This record gives sequence, structure tokens and C-alpha cells, in this order.
Amino acid sequence: MTLSLEDTVSSRPMQPSLEAPEPPDVREQEPSPDPERRSVPARIGGACARRPVLVIVVWLLLLTGALVGRHMAGPAFSDQISLPGTPSHTGADLLKASEPGVADPSGKVVLHVDSGTVAAERPAVDRTLATLGKLPHVTAVSTLVTSADGRTAYTAVSFDEQLKNLGHDYTSSLDEATEPARAAGVHMAYGGDLDQVVRAPANDRLSELVGVATALVILLVGFGSVAAALMPLVTALISVGTGLGLVGIVAATIDFATAAPTLASMIGLGVGIDYALFLTTRFRQDLIEGRDPVDAAARTTRTSGRAVLVAAVTVAVAMLSLYACGLTFIGKLGLAATIAVVVTAGAALTLVPAALGLVGRRIDRLHVRRPVAESTGEDDNWYRYATLVARRPWPFLVVGTSVLALCALPLLSMRLGHVGAGADKPGSATRLAYDWIAEADGPGFGPGANGQVVTVVDLRHAGVPADRIAADVTRALQRTPGVDRFTPVTPSTDGKILASTMTPTTGPQDAATTGLLTDLTEHALPNALKGTGAHAYLTGTTAGQSDFRDVVGRRLPVVVGIVLVLAFLLLTAVFRSVVIPLKAVLLNLLTTAASYGVLVAVFQWGWGDALLGLSEPVPIESYVPMMMFAIVFGLSMDYEIFLLSRIAETWRWTGDNRRSVSVGLSATARVISSAAFIMTAVFLAFTVSPTVVVKMLALGLAISVVLDATIVRLVLVPSAMFLMGRANWWIPRWLDRLLPGLHA
Repeated sequence: MTLSLEDTVSSRPMQPSLEAPEPPDVREQEPSPDPERRSVPARIGGACARRPVLVIVVWLLLLTGALVGRHMAGPAFSDQISLPGTPSHTGADLLKASEPGVADPSGKVVLHVDSGTVAAERPAVDRTLATLGKLPHVTAVSTLVTSADGRTAYTAVSFDEQLKNLGHDYTSSLDEATEPARAAGVHMAYGGDLDQVVRAPANDRLSELVGVATALVILLVGFGSVAAALMPLVTALISVGTGLGLVGIVAATIDFATAAPTLASMIGLGVGIDYALFLTTRFRQDLIEGRDPVDAAARTTRTSGRAVLVAAVTVAVAMLSLYACGLTFIGKLGLAATIAVVVTAGAALTLVPAALGLVGRRIDRLHVRRPVAESTGEDDNWYRYATLVARRPWPFLVVGTSVLALCALPLLSMRLGHVGAGADKPGSATRLAYDWIAEADGPGFGPGANGQVVTVVDLRHAGVPADRIAADVTRALQRTPGVDRFTPVTPSTDGKILASTMTPTTGPQDAATTGLLTDLTEHALPNALKGTGAHAYLTGTTAGQSDFRDVVGRRLPVVVGIVLVLAFLLLTAVFRSVVIPLKAVLLNLLTTAASYGVLVAVFQWGWGDALLGLSEPVPIESYVPMMMFAIVFGLSMDYEIFLLSRIAETWRWTGDNRRSVSVGLSATARVISSAAFIMTAVFLAFTVSPTVVVKMLALGLAISVVLDATIVRLVLVPSAMFLMGRANWWIPRWLDRLLPGLHA
């Protein structure tokens, strides 16, 4: 059984002629409802509309089952990243093989007093250290390292288990162990990799509530009807809840990042409201034209429902393409978002028609103002705007492109990195530990103490004595700018490696630290070991983050290329045009560049970072650009497909490009603008999240949606299509024969 998009997006207009007289109204020429009823989407929509209670009950059962399943599965989320083959991973393996205890996972317990010294409370501190040593999974507790003024000290606690596996509940065990020192007036905080234990999973319920409330207000203002405003929200919440439940169930067997549920919620809520809104608007227009509610639901799923299906497939393709980067950490984030999108698309094609069938003509009974749906014709303001663009397409195209190019300028200075504890909320345990160590004086302290790096030299194939190699490495570290201090370069017990812990002069988020690691890796250490047969590797958390940034940077073009090619082929198959997909790809690249530029200005340059609760500028998290590209590309294609589907419908029956673009723009401009404002509100609500990466993604996505729905969709797309005329629908004959229509 197949369904074809041919009847809605075919590039073969009926009797196309630019010299033909003005065609009659498009709606007068639409085919009879019989073909609509025969199509699979129409049958699905009609069946759901005829049995609304059954469909709604089934979805409520799915929601309940997914949430119960999530609770029973006990999902675990972690930001632990493994990069086999990178220098940091190789160095860690060498260190673990030669000095197993030294390579154990560890974190810092930091002690601080407001006045006096930590040593003054030595009995209580000693009891704390002894209790820490008895905690489950603790293998060693180092001696205290004390600052010059004696007010700050820290101990390194080693574990036999990856810290991510200890869970947030382990924090209570740490608190109990450090209680003796607390009782004596010593402040305690946890730093280093213990942030994986101390940081509670982000609770973004407030963000979700704010986003939903804002969406409701926008829907009421934009469409007037209470029922029409509530329906997209309720159906979206049901589908998002189901999707999050499924993400939790999958997370019991697959390690998702801690940001995965938030990302799935953010994307699912945004597209869920969008999809339901597009369907509801089309349904209400059919009711206004006198159609029966069940027939209207069937016709809605045949037209707008197909656009929803294509849009969801595009988003899913973009998100799953993240696996092409070869980093499962990022690929799994895309998988979590894909699960949410697939569930919301399924709800849009079944639950929404059922809700529409249940409400029927009562959809506008409760209203706060005169309800509106689609364009009312050539007297509509949006149609008049489209006519204005048609008369002066070049000025609109130039101005719109210039605005996006201006927003994209900061992109030229983008610096990728890792947002560490230095950007955590002031007063939090991880931020206190970071600040106390960074601000204290003396050996073992200073900003660089929060990002120490271990230098590991592999001696297995060395052709010169180890002491000579140690001397060469020592001189290289001494002469390299940016190295604050380092421990003696000493051999391991088995003699296979040399190791030294190096402390930079700057913190782990600082650009100078990144430059130092690059200098050591590419110049200082290779030059020192040239001709010896030995090889040096930098390892540790900071070095691993640097390697992760480099890997992501190298693979970003691969992901971009795959997404662009797949999207181009999909849109070509759907719209039977080469020009339209090419235009969509170029405009979306420009939108993404503009949103990147805004992120750089806000987070890296610090323009308005205080409004986001940040105490200092931070680098752009290394995987955010890759995630944003996939998400922005997928979401922007939603609006592209909804707009072009309406344009293609008119093109099929008129063969008049100018009229097709004008009718399509006027019919979708109101709903696209409202949907964009809703999605923007949802994304902006997540900027209050305590997780900096979530703030970054939320703001970037909000900016991209605003730019896409205004500058791109309302200015650049129509002006470009008016200029290209009939060329919009050109496709080589051989390609038209080669590409099948979209079937399901």
C-alpha cells in the first residue's frame, strides 16, 4: 500500500502558461474528496476522527506505560566520553598499565576557612580524611595540600569505579564523611571529576511550564479560540511525555548524556506544538469552508499531515546524521531527540485528528476574539505583503541577506572549548571548590590547578637511556610559556613510562591553556623526543577535553555534508525540483551561521551574559555547533516544507509562479509566525536551566528560529522565488525519472 505526495507537490502544473489569463480561485479547482479519502493519511485521519475516544484512550495508555516503564527501568545519564586512539586516551592506558593506582578516577575535596587556618582544626580534619578513606569505592586519600596562608587545603580522593557510576546519591555519603570538619567550622566543597557526582540532574520543569504558558498566550492572541489554543498544547504534552518515557527506558541500556532528556523535551515540545498547530489551522479553514468535521480531518491529514510527515523525516535524518561524526556521545543526543520527534509526529497524525474529530465544530465556541484561520484571499494583509515583495524582490533579498551576514560576523572569532566548573552557579559546591583553589596562593594552587595535565612518555621503544629522556622532557616543560610548575619527570615502577603532572598558569577554560596544550603536543615535546624513539602523550580531564574539541572540529564538515546531501535528495524527491532544495540548503546554512555568530557574541564575548546567569564569558562548548547545525537544519526545514507545500499546491493548479508564491505565503505566514514565536518561547524558557550547555543550545535555537521564520521564510524565500520564476520548478528529465516520489 503506498501513498504519494504527487497530488500535493507535483511539479507538473495543469496547462502551465505564463501568458494564461488570471486563474480562478485555487479552492474552486481542487479535486473531489474521493481521492482524498483513498489516500493512506486521509484514511488514518478519518478513522481517528470517527473514533476519537478510543484513540485518545490509547494515547493516554501509551503515556502511562512509558512513564511507568521509565520509572521501573531506572535510567542513568552520564557525560563521560571515551575517545580511543586520541593522545589523552593512549596516555591514560599507558599510565593505567604501569601505575594502576595513579590512573584511578579521582576528585578533590576542598577545605576552606574564613579566618585562621585549616591546620587549627586538624583533629576534625583528620577524622574527616579517615572517614573519607572508608567510603565505598574509595581506594586512597592523599595528604593535604595547603595554601600559603593556610586558609585553603585539598585532598585528592581516588576511586575504583568511574565517578559517573556512583550516582548523585553518593553526595550524601561525602557529606556524612566530611561532617566532622564541617562541625568544626571548616567549609567543604567537591571539585575535579567529583562534579559528576555532586551535580544533580538538571530539573527543567520550570522551563517547560514557562514555555507552555507562553505558548498558550501566543495561541490565544494569534487564533482567538480557546479550544484551538489548548489542543496543540495538550496533544504536544501527551506526545512529549510519552517520548521522554521512551528516552528513559532506552537510557537504561544506552548511556545518554545528562542533557539528553532536556534536549528531547525542548525539541519534542517545540515540534509537537508546531505540528498540531499546522493541522488545527488547516482543519479550521476547512470547517469555515463548510466541510464536515470528519472529512475536514481526513483532508487535513492528506495535505498538512503529509507536510508534517516529511518535516519529521527531515528532522530525524538531520539528528541521526550526528552518528556520522563517529562520537557516540553526540550521536546518542541525536537519537534522544529523534525519539521525541518520531513520537510527536505519530501523535500529530493520529491523536490530533482524533481530538479535532471530538471537538468538531465546537472548536471556536469559546473565543477571546474573532477566530481566524488561513488567508482570507487577496484582501488579506499577508497577500498584500506578498504582492509588495513580488514588485520589489531585489531590495528584500539584499536587505535580508545583509541582516543575516551581519549576525554571522562574530562567527569568525569562534573559540571551541569546554565549559567547566568555573562557569557553574556562584555558591554551588563545584563552583566554590573551583574558586577556592584558583584564588589561593602557593604550590598546588592557582587557576591552573583546576586543570592539571599529566605528561606520559612511552619508553617501550626508546633507544636512549630513560634519565636522558627525562632531562630532555624537563627542559622542554621549563622552556614552554604557560607552564606554571610540574612534578619531577620520574619513571614508573615497571620502567616503561615516565610521568609528570603539569600545572598551567591559566584555568582550563582559558584560551591560553588550549594554546599551551597545542604547543606541547605539536612542538615542545615532539622536538624534545626527536630521535629517541620515545613518544609523549598528554592525559587527564583537561587534555581529554582538548582532544574531544579537536575530534569534533575535524568531523563537523562530515556531518554538515551528510545532512546537506540527504536533505537535498529528500526535498528533490518531494518537490521534484533542483532549484528549491538548493535554495533551502543555502539559506539554512546562512541561518545557522547567523545563529552561531549570536552565540559567540553572547557567551564568548560576554554581551548580555549576566542576563543568562553567567558570571564570566565562556568558550562555545565543542559539540554545540554540531548539535545546533543538525537541530536548526531540521527545524527550519519544517517551515520550509509547510510553506513550499502550499506554494506547490497552487502551482499545480495554476502554473503561475507569482500567484503560487503569493497564495502560499499568505496562507501560511500567520501560522508559521505564530509557530515560530511559540517555539522561540519554549527555547528561551530553557535559558534559565542551571546547565550552561543547555542555555547555549536554547538561546542558539531560539535565535535561529526567529531568524528563519522572519528573515528567511518571509523575506528571502519569497523574494528569491519571485526572481527565479518558473525556474523554481526545473528538474532534469533524467533525474526526474531516477528519483521516485515519496512513498510510505
